Amino acid sequence: MDGKKDPSKGDFGPFGRPLFEDPAARALSRVGVVDVGSNSVRLVVFDGAARSPAYFYNEKVMAGLGAGVAETGRLNPGGRLRALSALRRFQMLADRMELAPLTAVATAAVREAEDGPDFIDQVMRETGLKLWVIPGEEEARLSAQGVLLGWPDASGMVCDIGGSSMELAELTRGEVGTCVTSPLGPQRLQSIRGRKTRRKHIRSVIEGLVGRMHGHQDRLYLVGGSWRAIARLDMERRGYPLHVLHEYRMTPKAVMATVAWIAENNLDEVRLRTGTSEARMALVPLASEVLQQLVRVLRPREIAVSSYGIREGMLYEQMPPLMQRLDPLIEACRFAEAKDARQPGFGEVMHRFLSPLFRGVHPGRARSIKAACLLHDVAWRGHPDYRHEVCFDYVTRANLGGLTHPARVFVGTALFHRYKNTRDDTRFADLFDLLSERDLLQAEVLGKAMRFAAMMAATDADLMGRLDWHPKKRTLALYLPKAAEGLFGEVAQARFTALAAALQAQTMVKRLRKNAGASLGGTKLPA
Repeated sequence: MDGKKDPSKGDFGPFGRPLFEDPAARALSRVGVVDVGSNSVRLVVFDGAARSPAYFYNEKVMAGLGAGVAETGRLNPGGRLRALSALRRFQMLADRMELAPLTAVATAAVREAEDGPDFIDQVMRETGLKLWVIPGEEEARLSAQGVLLGWPDASGMVCDIGGSSMELAELTRGEVGTCVTSPLGPQRLQSIRGRKTRRKHIRSVIEGLVGRMHGHQDRLYLVGGSWRAIARLDMERRGYPLHVLHEYRMTPKAVMATVAWIAENNLDEVRLRTGTSEARMALVPLASEVLQQLVRVLRPREIAVSSYGIREGMLYEQMPPLMQRLDPLIEACRFAEAKDARQPGFGEVMHRFLSPLFRGVHPGRARSIKAACLLHDVAWRGHPDYRHEVCFDYVTRANLGGLTHPARVFVGTALFHRYKNTRDDTRFADLFDLLSERDLLQAEVLGKAMRFAAMMAATDADLMGRLDWHPKKRTLALYLPKAAEGLFGEVAQARFTALAAALQAQTMVKRLRKNAGASLGGTKLPA
């Protein structure tokens, strides 16, 4: 199924409304999508037609629509009632939010059940919602595109598990390749008795799927509620301090240890500790058996959890190529600055001003530095005594794509030092442990540099003066144009000194000669 068909040729499926291609997209504030899965039914309303949209509304009902389909061939009667009730509510909410028509898709349960067409007709009659049933391969493709929403250049294998099916899709440098589907959802596996028999069946199916794939498999991206539940249990087993599932990383060894841990523990107790729903936890043991065999067959180097999946893939499907290529992290930070900062646009100026301090950093760190500069002022409404904590919480818990957990903590630590000099006596010590001492120092330098730059705020970096850092000589130089000398007051000087102390550097302040340009020529200012 091609989601980008020509709208001039009639009925072109769930992606027929070209949301982003019309200039009116600039005024589009909300986009709603519905995913009718075998286990859950969910409405997500994305806030804004942007590269990294926020979740304006997110509601899930664990309807269990696909429970028993393998045995009866029909949708679960109780699940059908719950799903219909949820869809009726979702359509009413969409009407009250004045959304454009919802894009709604159904997956394996409705696709495979003999009464699936009747259910679709009933949904249309009672709610007016058009439900599109997508093939398994299309489900895999959309899930892979959801991964691309957070990792634009991702390469590896995407595995999406639902209640009744499991899909695999190849990603190669941001392009979706071969997509395959299988009946390895936990609800379907319930009908196979005996752990050894089930394990043999799972491995055989996975080997058959992988045999049809051609891309490299060094990284495995996990999509789906059951995988996220297992990742949360891995965090519990490890005592991991940051409970953000998106971009959580596991090694094959850790996965095997967690699968064994799940089998050995009382899941009712674990469920209460981790806040996992009873319906979700009931599927975890079977899903963990699938993950165990998946890791054994694929042998990935690293496993990454994606909170983005089919729903985000549906949004990504509508984006023009230019928007798809944008960096989701930087776009999200720009949006936050435009919405919440006192001086929108100064983040870019600050970034240019501070860039001499971070010459030669690797691209991932460079993105984090830019993100921090864009976010440096979004917490200004917080109480002055707690802004450092508000900043840290904002970044480490925010819905940001394209940001690893260590990068979250790096940006959070930099913003912490934007408002506070030391990390003594804070409640974030366990999170700081996710960074090396070298990374913590660099984050501290960045934070103190932002703290100083905020005192020199101007619309143009050249009007702020220029920084120059000589690491071999341990000299931090500030070149000021005559117009900026008055900004370099007592507090600004103190912050400049604090920045130099973090760098273990001596300071030098000079007047920038007119038209000195890149030479940074100048005359020494009086102390």
